[in-house]
Amino acid sequence: MRSSNEQTGFHDASGWRRDRDPVRGTFVRDQVEALRRLPGLELELFTFASLGPSAYAQAAAAVRKRYRGITFDVVHAHFGLNLWPALGARGRVRGITLHGTDLFHPRSRAITLAGLPLMDLVAPVSVSLEQLIPRLFTRRSPLAVLPCGVDTQRFQPIDRREARRALGLDEDGPYLLFAANPQRSEKRYDRACAAAGATSLLTLGSVDPSEVPLWVNAANAVLVTSERESFGLSVLEALACDVPVLATPVGIAPEALDGVQGTYCGTFDEDVWRQILAPLLSDPDPRVAGRPAAERYSAQRMAKRVWETWLGLA
Repeated sequence: MRSSNEQTGFHDASGWRRDRDPVRGTFVRDQVEALRRLPGLELELFTFASLGPSAYAQAAAAVRKRYRGITFDVVHAHFGLNLWPALGARGRVRGITLHGTDLFHPRSRAITLAGLPLMDLVAPVSVSLEQLIPRLFTRRSPLAVLPCGVDTQRFQPIDRREARRALGLDEDGPYLLFAANPQRSEKRYDRACAAAGATSLLTLGSVDPSEVPLWVNAANAVLVTSERESFGLSVLEALACDVPVLATPVGIAPEALDGVQGTYCGTFDEDVWRQILAPLLSDPDPRVAGRPAAERYSAQRMAKRVWETWLGLA
C-alpha cells in the first residue's frame, strides 16, 4: 500500500511513556515491537508523556509539525485521550485502541466518546470493555477487540532461586506477588494483603519493566485481586512464566485460566484463597503448565490480528 507521497506504512500515536509509573503502558511498547517484526509493515511511532492537559496540546502541535506533508495509510492511537493529538497526522484510516481508564473514568470517558465518531476503527482490548461503548458513537466505525498481548519472549520461566538472588530476596522464600501498583484502588491491594497474611507480599509499584519477569518468577504465586480489569495482562505474564496465579473472574482471567491445573479463578474469599495458597507456599518451587495458554494471547499473535484488521480497512 502506498500513500499519496510514497510514504508507506502506519503511524501509531501512543502515550506509553509513564515517568511516574514505569510499568504502565509497556504493553503498548510490546505491541509496537511485535508489529515491527511483521514483514511488509513500516511503522512510525510517536510517543509523549501524557502528564496533564497541556501535554496533549503540545503533542498535537508536535505531531502536525513532524508529519507535515505526509499521509499515512493508517493513523492508530492508544488510549482514548490520545486520539485527539493523533488527529494532527493525516491518514486514510484512523483507529483507536481503548484500554479501560479511558472508558471508566467519567471525564476521560466523555472526552474519549466525543472523539469516537471521527474514527474508522474502534478497538477495545476486551469484549467486556466493548460493552461499555454506546453504538451511538461508533455508527461509522467497525468494532474489533484487539488486545496488546503478552511478550512471551520476555516473560519466560526463570529458576526461582536465581530470580530471588538477582532481586536480593531470600532464596528460600516464600513470597507472593501483587502484580500491580498498590495505589491503584481498583486492583484491591487490601484483598491481596488479606490473602497473604504473614507471607511476604511483593508489589510492582515502581519496578522497572525489564525486571518484572524476575519478580514474577521469584513468587510462589501471583495474586490478581482486581475488582475490574479491561484485559488483565498480569494473568498472562504469570502463565507465560509457568507461575501459579489466583485471579478474580475479571478481564481475560476466566478464559485464560480455564483448564490450567494449579491456578484458580473465582470471587475473592479470604478463607478460600488462603486454602488454595497453602500448598503453593509450602512448595519450594511450585509451577504450572501455563505457557501454552499464554501463547494464545502472545504479543506477536495479537499484533498480527491488528495488522490484518488494518489491511481490511486501508
